[in-house]
Amino acid sequence: MPEFKIMGVVFSEKEKAICMISNAIAAYSLYTEKGSLPDNISLIDFIVKSTPNELKSKISIELIDEVFEYISKSRMDDS
Repeated sequence: MPEFKIMGVVFSEKEKAICMISNAIAAYSLYTEKGSLPDNISLIDFIVKSTPNELKSKISIELIDEVFEYISKSRMDDS
């Protein structure tokens, strides 16, 4: 995967995977609200299908769970 920098910082493959998971969770939430997801697609399936092949080896159920838990907790703390 090409090098990805923000303000001169190079992201690791795991950091890129975390970004992809977070983005997929947000997209899944929006598509769910609009009712525009295909039938029987779970959040996990959506994340895996949204992730580029070169990052799929970095994705695990534990990492997805950790990111989801963090996002959920952050949103509840903001309420």
